[in-house]
Amino acid sequence: LYLEGSDQHRGWFQSSLLTSVGINRIAPYKGVLTHGFTIDAEGRKMSKSLGNTIEPQQVTKTLGADILRLWVAATDYRAEMSLSDEILKRMTDAYRKIRNTARYLLANLDGFDPQRDGVATADLLDLDRWVLEHTGVLQREIISAYTSYQFHLIYQKLHHFCVVTLSGFYLDILKDRMYTMRKQSHARRSAQTVMYHVVEALVRWLAPILSFTAEEIWQYIPGRRGSSVFCEDWYTGVEIEPDPRRDEHWQHIITVRDAVSKQLEQLRVAGAIGSSLDAEVDIYCDGALQDSLLRLADELHFVCITSYANVRSVREKAEAAVPGGLDGLWVLAQASAHGKCIRCWHHREDVGSNTDHPELCSRCLTNVAGVGEARKYA
Repeated sequence: LYLEGSDQHRGWFQSSLLTSVGINRIAPYKGVLTHGFTIDAEGRKMSKSLGNTIEPQQVTKTLGADILRLWVAATDYRAEMSLSDEILKRMTDAYRKIRNTARYLLANLDGFDPQRDGVATADLLDLDRWVLEHTGVLQREIISAYTSYQFHLIYQKLHHFCVVTLSGFYLDILKDRMYTMRKQSHARRSAQTVMYHVVEALVRWLAPILSFTAEEIWQYIPGRRGSSVFCEDWYTGVEIEPDPRRDEHWQHIITVRDAVSKQLEQLRVAGAIGSSLDAEVDIYCDGALQDSLLRLADELHFVCITSYANVRSVREKAEAAVPGGLDGLWVLAQASAHGKCIRCWHHREDVGSNTDHPELCSRCLTNVAGVGEARKYA
């Protein structure tokens, strides 16, 4: 591979080609990759004479080498590449979100032994199985992007996966499962199994770009492993066949959850609730959307992160319900009037029903003193 700036199309690239073909009758390279020039925030080419350069050594010294590497990867090098302090600040924020996602995964894998505690793919909860399938699809896209040198697409996909799919959806839902269910429960182990698979795949995706960060992550992943991530192949634990019906189902759920979140934010701004668990929500819809919601049954409120979530037909729509941003979807969110469980923070009508534990809901009572709660979907 020959790698140089676009000014070498008639320079090094051509002279090398002519010389090699003339002498050896073969091209000197298997591929050529050209990139634009680095420009400042005003679109001027960086040069020492203008005094508008940003020294890589200074960036590495103040922000770290991985921030500089992330900027290179995030930039579409086929055009001119802008660099400024503001751009580096955005890169630092993006890096922090990716790093914090990895930290959260590792923190929740504390004490997890993949050989002893791992759950078979066929036995995963439905949400966990969907995330695992989604991770496998994403891995194929990332490998393809690496093969074609489209590093900016890798950055975009990685950032979206960490910020939206994981932090904004999956890991947000998992908090209740991880913090309130029994340590050895199937649902909690199911979540840990998928988090383990995700971080095993994620660390390999990051390695060519965030090399130092990836090596640091590698040292903390549980289970047997080699000395360095750079001695590994792509992770095979996420290579499973995706189910289009499962994906359609969870895309429906994400749409509804987004609509509910908007209404909860309005209640929060108005001071009617503090956290989303202080609210209850009624969702009015029909057809395939309603089928997806009913499939979750009582577990829907865990997805919405509300104390209750009821699914009703549009024919039953309350006057106060508002459009959910999708045809045939209406949402009514309101503050809960039930007591608050001091352990899970849900407002449930059965709080105080047990005289021995008057501040717990029946679900927490089951997890603390009973056989433990069971989950199927979320």
